[in-house]
Amino acid sequence: MSTPAIDTTAANKSSRGISYWWDRVGIVLVLLLLIVIMGLLAPNFFTVDNGLNVVRAVSINAILAAGMTLIILTSGIDLSVGSNLAVAGVVGVLLATAGVPAFLAVLGGMLAGGIAGFLNGALVAWLALPAFIVTLGSMTYLRGTAYSLLGGMPLVASDLNYGGIGNGALAGIPAPVVVMAIVYVAIWFLLERTRFGRHIYAVGGNIEAARLAGINTKAVLTWVYTIGGVTAGLAGIIFSARVLSAQPTAGTGYELDAIAAVVLGGTSLAGGRGRILGTLVGALIIGVLSNGLVLMNVPFFYQLIVKGVVIVLAVALDSLKGWGTNK
Repeated sequence: MSTPAIDTTAANKSSRGISYWWDRVGIVLVLLLLIVIMGLLAPNFFTVDNGLNVVRAVSINAILAAGMTLIILTSGIDLSVGSNLAVAGVVGVLLATAGVPAFLAVLGGMLAGGIAGFLNGALVAWLALPAFIVTLGSMTYLRGTAYSLLGGMPLVASDLNYGGIGNGALAGIPAPVVVMAIVYVAIWFLLERTRFGRHIYAVGGNIEAARLAGINTKAVLTWVYTIGGVTAGLAGIIFSARVLSAQPTAGTGYELDAIAAVVLGGTSLAGGRGRILGTLVGALIIGVLSNGLVLMNVPFFYQLIVKGVVIVLAVALDSLKGWGTNK
């Protein structure tokens, strides 16, 4: 007597449906739940001033994470964004203190970041070197560059001509938040409304298939790392404007927060899947978590433990989603 076949179509559809909606609203629900928890546990969390502090603090990591999203979508990684941030800030402040107009000083910092990103992309794309190794090396030499440009000492510029981009406001909204919003709108448009955006997803999904389909995969990779460098440079300019100085230690460890924001937002480390708006929510989760822990007077070393656990859980969640899809 034969065993009747079990129809799993409905179950598979249900599983895919849950995964579909989780990818789109699940992370937002996590953010809302975290806000409620912090509001109950952390004193003065639900105040306007604290809310502005959160989004202002989030803006730098969110801008870093925006560029990192493009890189991870191609199944790459960039460990150098923190050091790149430092170099860009140093270049911007040096130009400004030398009498260069604010607009050109900002562009100079972003250009420095873009050049560093271009070198990373060229080595990854044209020499087929592992992104992890390339950016690990650039993380080190860029940090050394930041130190060497300043002789190992911070450079204070209390009258920094572009200081408004870090400490100013537009219609009551902090300037860094306005810049962050512009960056996310631009990258959303790039990914969702342009051919280049489709090519990014194709390269991350299967680089060999993308090449056979006629996509210039080397150019895509080079541009992706260059854009990541430019966003790191912009983050460095904002950081230096906020502290009104060039700091060779700026951005230390920021690459981990950026990667965590991207993965928390649902972008797969394997590449080819993810959304830029999810990255923004991921950055907000990290910002809310950090702010709440500070308000609760949690020691810094315990904050590091919590952040580390969050990163591991984010990667585990990404792996579990992939495992469920492949079953």
